[in-house]
Amino acid sequence: MKIREKIFHKTLLAAFVVAMTMPLANAQNAPKLDTLECHIVGFNMGVKMPSERFSFGTAVDGSTSQQATMASLYKGPYLDYGINAIYKYKSNWLVTLDGNMWFGSNNLLYRRERMGSIYTHDSIVLGSNGTDAAVTANNRGLCLQVGVEKIFPVMPSKNPNSGILARLSGGYMRQQTIFMNNREHAYQLEGDYALLYDHQRQGAILTESLGYWFMSNNANLLNLYVTFEVSQCWSWSTRDYMIDNYIGLHGKDNNRYFDLMYSIKLCWMFPLKGKASQEYYYY
Repeated sequence: MKIREKIFHKTLLAAFVVAMTMPLANAQNAPKLDTLECHIVGFNMGVKMPSERFSFGTAVDGSTSQQATMASLYKGPYLDYGINAIYKYKSNWLVTLDGNMWFGSNNLLYRRERMGSIYTHDSIVLGSNGTDAAVTANNRGLCLQVGVEKIFPVMPSKNPNSGILARLSGGYMRQQTIFMNNREHAYQLEGDYALLYDHQRQGAILTESLGYWFMSNNANLLNLYVTFEVSQCWSWSTRDYMIDNYIGLHGKDNNRYFDLMYSIKLCWMFPLKGKASQEYYYY
């Protein structure tokens, strides 16, 4: 009995020691994920839709009109593509430099009325051989913006690098109509002649965004964000002479334009660093 009691007591003591040291061992090895600081390159795509209701042009006399805004010039939505250069701080603040372009396919509205002088009675543009040049009129736009962003983690203990994304950015924008002759030359819409009808404008753009930012703890290929954006554009014509019969314009376009646009974007990101560091706490 004495031998059995000694074995029992020693076994009980060993179990007690193991039970007391296990929490300490777990505490020593329990990792806490840290926020990541790194450079990021992103490629984004989405759709952009101009607002007809909230866009307007302002004349020199102060009167306003919704004619010749981007919504009245081009049928939406437009495809939007771009590239992002991002620096993410450990505080989950980000600074960004973005370049984007948007495209519309043969979407100039009321082109026959706008450029009536170069259209025949059959509503075609004659090419150099006297046949239909099959002209398409596409809108193109570009912008370059710098911005600041903030990530608000939803589950900071599990993934402190992911959460609600709020963003404010601003910069430069330009848009115009691009004419393409698909069958033969149409000299009425080439070279300097095209500048009479292209509605080229430039100005400032301000964008507010709200979305969700997801970054994998291992910084693998599954890093992306989705945002809804609202952009305000203040622009003016860059041409000395414009022709637009639809709005009765023959001369310099002295209006100032405000265009409101909505966008939904998805960005695929590539962090230029391995993975988030891990901190171990001993107590």
